[in-house]
This record gives sequence, C-alpha cells and structure tokens, in this order.
Amino acid sequence: MLLLTAILLAMGRPAICPCGTISLWHGTVQSNQNSQQISDWYSFSHIIHGFIFYGLSRWLMPKRALWVALAIAIGIEGAWEILENSPVIIDRYREMTMAYGYSGDSVLNSVSDATFMILGFLAASRMRWWQTVGIALAFELFTLWAIRDNLTLNVLMLVAPVEAVKDWQGG
Repeated sequence: MLLLTAILLAMGRPAICPCGTISLWHGTVQSNQNSQQISDWYSFSHIIHGFIFYGLSRWLMPKRALWVALAIAIGIEGAWEILENSPVIIDRYREMTMAYGYSGDSVLNSVSDATFMILGFLAASRMRWWQTVGIALAFELFTLWAIRDNLTLNVLMLVAPVEAVKDWQGG
C-alpha cells in the first residue's frame, strides 16, 4: 500500500480531492469529487474485485497460504490502480464510458479502493461461495439501479463499448 501511494504521488496524482475536503462518502457520480473521496459508488466494484481475487486464488493456488494469495491480490489491485490513473485509461474512460469528465482518482481514493478489495477478499474467505456470488450480484444490481453503472458495465465499456449502453447510461 505504501508503494502504491508512492507511485501514484510520483505520477502526479493529487493526495486528496483537489476541492480540499475529505469525505467518507461521495454519492454524486457526475461531479468533481467522484473518485476523489474515501468511498463512492465504485467502492462496491472493488469489494467484488476482492471476491474475484479470492475465488481465483483458491482455484489456481489452493494450497497457498491465504496471506500469500492476499499479497498477490493486493499487487494486482495496486497495478490496476496505477494503470487506471494513466493517461491512456483516463482518456478511454472519458471517451467510452459515462465518466465524461473523469480526471483520475486521488491517492486517497485509490488506496481506499485497494482497501475495499482487501475487505472483499477477506469477507469471501469467511463465506460460502454461493453467499459471495449472491452478494456480488446484489451489489451489481444495486449500483445498476442507483447509477446505471457497475463492474460489469465498466469492463464492457472499456473493452468493447456499446453505443446504446453509453446513451442509456448518460440518461
């Protein structure tokens, strides 16, 4: 987490929201504080990342200690946070998703996103697989209903954008 923080700061990412405030929750997607605060609608997606990483680790490395799998998951999530805040991905979000004015995450938000992934990973380690899947589906449906976006649509719109989805999301 310290390495992630150092890399993001070296990339020129703001430590906190440029607005100068720190909030536990920011719920307005189309605003200058989205992806700048401790948590937002996309925190649900990062919990699901943790569910996915836990499931993959138990499938691909069933005999590895949980802390080893978690360390690998943190490395992957950290790499995603760095990539997500690179100009190529920021521009892709602006062009292809509902994040029209997206300028990247604050370091606070990126570290919080990684923390939400850790929480998801650890929660999945304590639940049965079907409970984890049920909660992930509930999160996906809830955020779809609340903000017309979720992890599934986010991946779709980054990888293979659908104009009709973009129009619907813009709403």
